[in-house]
Amino acid sequence: MDELEIDVVAEVELDDPVLVEGLPGVGHVGTLAVEHLLEELEGESTLVRRIYSREFPPQVSVEDGVSELTCAELYAVEVPEGRDLLLLTGDHQAQSNDGHYTLTDAFLDVAEEFGATEVYALGGVPTGELIDEYAVVGAVSDESLLEALEDAGVEFREDEPAGGIVGVSGLLLGLGERRGFEATCLMGETSGYLVDPKSARAVLEVLEEMLGFDLEYESLDERADEMEEVIGKIQEMEQQQQMDVPTDDDLRYIG
Repeated sequence: MDELEIDVVAEVELDDPVLVEGLPGVGHVGTLAVEHLLEELEGESTLVRRIYSREFPPQVSVEDGVSELTCAELYAVEVPEGRDLLLLTGDHQAQSNDGHYTLTDAFLDVAEEFGATEVYALGGVPTGELIDEYAVVGAVSDESLLEALEDAGVEFREDEPAGGIVGVSGLLLGLGERRGFEATCLMGETSGYLVDPKSARAVLEVLEEMLGFDLEYESLDERADEMEEVIGKIQEMEQQQQMDVPTDDDLRYIG
């Protein structure tokens, strides 16, 4: 296999599409968001490209006993009300710095083929603690994009995220800007410990407002309820461990 191979699965005509990326990252926020978009817009989505690379981990996924080589996939979505979408998803990111650049350029190449000039990278920003209210933190490739996103409730914070944005999400802004794309990264706050459907919903609600479509959230809310049960059990275990820690009186030697 070559270093990079792009399989053309289908060709469709899209109207002023937007590339939306949701690859694995903190809290799997971006992945959950794009998976939910595909689930909700299933009737309008078409798999158009598979991208294979030696930069992905050397493995296959297996479903019902049938294997498939690791790849990234792009789906074209014709949205009845709102901008058409080109959704990027996959189970892995690249394993090297060079690989991130190579794959991001390939993703932008496909976006250009379909006439996209705008990019939204979706991900999470870790807080290091469990949270109740989920803010969405943003970063953009050009100052002119700030006002509309702020009106949609996105927060732009000085020096956050700390250390910048790594991986494909960051490079879509940096390389996208150099290639003439208007690029935005939407990052939902998340503890960083667990898969976070609530953070994914917060990001999607901003995307809805920016791109003019409507989603239902029943299935994502069900996943959030499941995670709440997991969090509750973890908190119970932590409380029990604290109760079981011996006090100074317990440790006093009596003889």
